Amino acid sequence: MRYFKYIKSAMLVMLSAAVFTTSAVCLDKVSAQPAPSASTVEKTQVFQVAPLTVVNSPSSYLNKTVLMKAKFDKFSTLGLDYKPAFKSSDDYISFLIKRDDTTHDIPLSEMKLFMQRTEAEKFIDLKTDDEIEIKGVVFSDALGDAWVDVKQLTVTKKAADDNGVK
Repeated sequence: MRYFKYIKSAMLVMLSAAVFTTSAVCLDKVSAQPAPSASTVEKTQVFQVAPLTVVNSPSSYLNKTVLMKAKFDKFSTLGLDYKPAFKSSDDYISFLIKRDDTTHDIPLSEMKLFMQRTEAEKFIDLKTDDEIEIKGVVFSDALGDAWVDVKQLTVTKKAADDNGVK
């Protein structure tokens, strides 16, 4: 009989604690809006960096928004449908930019840049050597490479065509 009284007393204490924690004393400390997480705050901060800086340390920029200036090379399928950093070839197109640490014409293949197909269609007339500004989020560092989800692409300077006309 005493055993049941102890259990009953313990249950009353637990019930009282539950009621207390949901009382008005505690509810006024709860916000209806979730507090911003560290990743939300980081995504709103934009880091203006050179593409090679991101490539040299992709994990340092993981889940961060970066702004980079580069020269467009070509549209590509590089990195699409790769499971660890999945971007579907049905929904995305990738593109390459040129390395800026050489005088040779070499794409920066260590950086995988992905853009929604619907958005990429607006830039179908991009040519090699067009100067662009890329704003995107580094969403993966799979294979030690920088995988960037491009949110905004801006053409800052058109390249001269074969006749020297811009």
